[in-house]
Amino acid sequence: MKEFYRVQHYYRDEKHENTKLIGIFSEENKARNYIEIIKKKPGFSRFPDGFYITKMILDESYWEDGFSYPES
Repeated sequence: MKEFYRVQHYYRDEKHENTKLIGIFSEENKARNYIEIIKKKPGFSRFPDGFYITKMILDESYWEDGFSYPES
């Protein structure tokens, strides 16, 4: 079982909602250390609490169901 840590950043303001994939890391402490570096950068510094880490397993499926799409 191979684990990895996905770092993403999410923010929402009055005009935008956005999620960015920041990186994939082999260890949780590497992911946390990188967040400390990047959260000082432009844009990210405005939303420093928007980072989150997800522990994942290689070769596992994380989306097995379909999704609904609004009909117009």
